[in-house]
Amino acid sequence: MRVSSTVDNGSSSLADVLERVLDKGVVIVGDIAVNVMDIELLTLRLRLFIASAQTAREMGMDWWTNDPFFSPNAAIKSGGQERDELQRQNAELRDRLAALEKTLGELQPASRKALP
Repeated sequence: MRVSSTVDNGSSSLADVLERVLDKGVVIVGDIAVNVMDIELLTLRLRLFIASAQTAREMGMDWWTNDPFFSPNAAIKSGGQERDELQRQNAELRDRLAALEKTLGELQPASRKALP
């Protein structure tokens, strides 16, 4: 009986590498500085994270779900939240204005009595 065995020499196909990168994620960090005679002209700080959307969500990186450019529903939701916040602020300011007008109204008769 002949037993065949395969030897894995560590080579992987591009699909295997891509699957692993998207599953686990890869972080690339780098800084590029342009100096002329010890004067810093430009500095670029590169932070690159490559992963699948699911992996990014698991790591708490889901900014695209709230960005109106990437998610039209986010624009509707954020627009509604902005409107609600503006209505709340408007009501609060109206209450404060009414309280100030009431206080001013109470002070004016007293000041008129004090004048000859």
